Amino acid sequence: MAVFRVETYVVKPEKQEQYMQLGDRFFKYVKENPETFKEVKSVKLFSHMFGGTYGAYVEMWEYDNLTEYAKSWAKLESDKGFRKLVQDLMPLIDPATLSINVWKAVM
Repeated sequence: MAVFRVETYVVKPEKQEQYMQLGDRFFKYVKENPETFKEVKSVKLFSHMFGGTYGAYVEMWEYDNLTEYAKSWAKLESDKGFRKLVQDLMPLIDPATLSINVWKAVM
């Protein structure tokens, strides 16, 4: 069954435009570095439309299994380009809102 890494966080209101530009850079980086992201089945970015907290986003990363997830993140944590994207993200979000969870599909 599939495994999902789900990250949620709130982007500071004054940083929304920078965040969208960073998102464009991120998805361009994924496309330009397929080997780095080969274990990732999909990655999606969602924003709250109704309810929830203003400025909240959810990243959902899909993997075939926990082994592929672990392999992927070991590679990503040592990738300089990916680390730079994460470094650029941190000043844009409220760090107290960052939550990272791993879910598994049951059906």
